Amino acid sequence: MASDMTEANINLTLGKLLAEVANLREDFRRSEDNSNLSRAAIDRRMEELVSRIGSLETTVTATKHDVADMKPVTEDVRRWKLMGLGALGVVGLGGAALGLTLAGALQSIMHFLKVP
Repeated sequence: MASDMTEANINLTLGKLLAEVANLREDFRRSEDNSNLSRAAIDRRMEELVSRIGSLETTVTATKHDVADMKPVTEDVRRWKLMGLGALGVVGLGGAALGLTLAGALQSIMHFLKVP
């Protein structure tokens, strides 16, 4: 009878151990599945980042070319502005000189005609 009890205890213990091993295997399998899903999500995000960085590099390169194309135009506009300011200065001085000349001439005429 003692042998039956020991054998029953051994069988019970083995059953518990086998159940624990099965649970551990199931936990390990779930952990592997979760790890695979996580790695797949990270891989997808990395691919998206690589794609976005490639698009960004393309945009920056195009912008650099556009700015390089705009630089000569900007320099021309600056030059035109300086020329325009110079021309306005010359016209202003010419107008002032003409005004003074006309005022002097008018004053001489009035003095000649003796108009008070």
